[in-house]
Amino acid sequence: MIQIATTRRRLLQAGSLLAMPAPALAQPAYPSRPLSLLIGYAPGGLTDVMVRMIAERLGRELGQTVVVENRSGGATSIASTAVAQARPDGYTLLIGTNSLAINLALQPGLTPRDPMRELQPVGEVYYTPFALAVHSSVPVQDFKGLIDYARANPGKLNYGSSGSGSVNHLLTELLMLKSGARFEHVPYRGAGPALIDLRANRIQVFYASPLDAEPLVKEGIIRLVAISSEERLASLPDLPSVAESFPGCAGVLWQGLFVPPGTPPEVQARLHAALRASLADPALASRVVPQGVVIMPGDAAALRDRLAREIKLWAEVIPATGIKAE
Repeated sequence: MIQIATTRRRLLQAGSLLAMPAPALAQPAYPSRPLSLLIGYAPGGLTDVMVRMIAERLGRELGQTVVVENRSGGATSIASTAVAQARPDGYTLLIGTNSLAINLALQPGLTPRDPMRELQPVGEVYYTPFALAVHSSVPVQDFKGLIDYARANPGKLNYGSSGSGSVNHLLTELLMLKSGARFEHVPYRGAGPALIDLRANRIQVFYASPLDAEPLVKEGIIRLVAISSEERLASLPDLPSVAESFPGCAGVLWQGLFVPPGTPPEVQARLHAALRASLADPALASRVVPQGVVIMPGDAAALRDRLAREIKLWAEVIPATGIKAE
């Protein structure tokens, strides 16, 4: 009888163990399979190149492949919506940009409609300021001269943008709003066509990336008169910031890493640590800093604050300037 009772007790204990959920320690360590990193831009541009360099380093830090997926369209909303609706397990990541803030005011019907709630920030990645380029035929030598000329000759100068609602479009409209200068807008489908027309003097003013502007500067076709970031750019220290003359006019094209809401805190911490280590790679800085890229060290709170500030800014600027989406 004692042996039967003992056997019965062991069977009951075994059954209880089988009924218990698997302990957390039995789960595979994160990450246990490749990750997807989505961006809302087509392959080939600076954003795509930069993201691929970061993805390679993230993969090394995480011990898994990080696959970059280009899901362009919908003013980057296709990529951001896919991540907002993905399983919150840390395997679907987003490189989000200014568009998350701009779309709320410019195209409120696009998703995610509330990026502050529908996406979880992990950390800042980098930003790229714009250099204010002026065709050499315009009789000005510096930023003050350009503003004075545009005030005295409203609408005489054409300015290009990478498209209606693009960051360089909004920043030029913000500059006009603050300074009283008046340019005529000519939208393009990307920076490439705008630079062609800047070379040909069909437009005279353009907020270009420093890398794109460099060949035209060397040829004497354009001169650079200001930088769009709050601080001067280390690679162009003599170029003043527009904010030095008009506070509140600064702006950059920025990138940040996001995950779906509900992603476990320990997974977010792992991703943030891997991101910081990736961005600290000296080889990365040596490649991108000369191209006008500024690596950002901010954590999730810094990225959330940046997004909140831009949501507030563009909610004020877009209605005030009457900007419409194409």
